Formats: sequence, structure tokens, C-alpha cells
Amino acid sequence: MKQEQAELSARRMALVEAEKRAETLFDEIERRHLIRPGRTEREIEQEIYTIALEQFGVEKHWHKRIVRARENTLTLAADNPPIRNIEADDIVYVDLGPVFEDWEADLGRTYVLGNHPGGPLVEALPVVFDRVQAHYLASPDITGQDLYAFAEKASEQAGWRFGGAIAGHLVSEFAHAHIPGDKNLNRVQPGNDKRMRDPDELGRERHWILEIHLVEPNGSYGGFYERLL
Repeated sequence: MKQEQAELSARRMALVEAEKRAETLFDEIERRHLIRPGRTEREIEQEIYTIALEQFGVEKHWHKRIVRARENTLTLAADNPPIRNIEADDIVYVDLGPVFEDWEADLGRTYVLGNHPGGPLVEALPVVFDRVQAHYLASPDITGQDLYAFAEKASEQAGWRFGGAIAGHLVSEFAHAHIPGDKNLNRVQPGNDKRMRDPDELGRERHWILEIHLVEPNGSYGGFYERLL
């Protein structure tokens, strides 16, 4: 029993450490002012890749690096919208999935430039995240579909629309996508009636990323925030 608990703790700590290192990567992105007018989303993505490799030793990213501006902030990770230029008054979200020593991190942040009106939405992102996380922690038997529904409700009560097709997903050793079983049960989404605290197909504790994608009520722009649940 003690050995099993130690293994669970070690996996959890490894994921937390990977997230901390991803936060440091974000700090470097901000220090270098990569998110600025006059650049394209693709240019910023490529520069992030270079910094991650040269400064952090990141050779693998478990999903593509995503930089989305203005109307592209309404799109989902799987979408491939036309590449936009960053403008003086803009809103931009960045979604990174670096792999540190075979441990996946997944972190998303949103930035407002100039006089774009998205400031209140960006401020609401971590607030809604905290509320959804608190609900998860207080609900031992919660399912993926239940947490998704609560994320929708919390977003609406805060004055925004929930824009995500999912509200999170499994995160693990790279590559978590190769863990056997129904992949839909590894996402926080409608139709997933499996308890989130149930073990994976290998009998291990599952660890989750919580995604909050808020959309302005008229659908003109959105914002994105994610980290470990």
C-alpha cells in the first residue's frame, strides 16, 4: 500500500513540476514581449518553439503550439483558422503543450493589447476556473459530463458564454493518447458519464487539465485559460 501511494504521489508531483516549468516558459514569453503588434500568430508560435528548445530543452510538444488572435480566439484547438496579424488593440490566447522529461504540461493564457475591450473577460478566466475547480474538489463522484455542465453554468453566471467543446482532458506521461480505452472517457465533455476519479485502464490514478474558454456574449471574441485541475 505504501509503495502504491508513493507511486501515485510521484506521478502527481512530476505533473506539477512539469506545469511549473511550463509557467516559467510563459514567463519568458512575457519577458521577451513576444505577444506584440505587427507579428503573425505563426511567427510567435515558431519563436516559442525555439525558446522552448534552446532555453528549456523541450524537444517534444504533445500538441501543436497555438497562438490565436481576435476572431481566432473563438476557435478550438483542433481548428486551423487563417493566420492573423497581431494588431495594436487585440486579444490573443496562447496554448502550449510542452513535454518535460516525458511528462506532459498543458497551460493556456490570454493577453489583451492596447485598448481592446477584453480586459474583464481575461480577468474572469481564472475566477471561473477556481469556481469549477472548487466544485470538482467538493464532488467525489463527479463525471466528465457533470463537470462540463457546471463549467457552462459558471461561465454564464459570470456573464460569459462557455466556448469549449470540452472543458478539459487527461494529462499524463507522454503520450497519454496511447493509454488504452475509450478516448472520450478521457475528456471533460457531454456524454462522458464515467467518474473522473475512476482509475485509467492501467489501474492508475487519472490526472486532469481543466480548460476554461469564455466567449463574449455577442460572440465577437473569446479567451482561454487552462492548467492542472
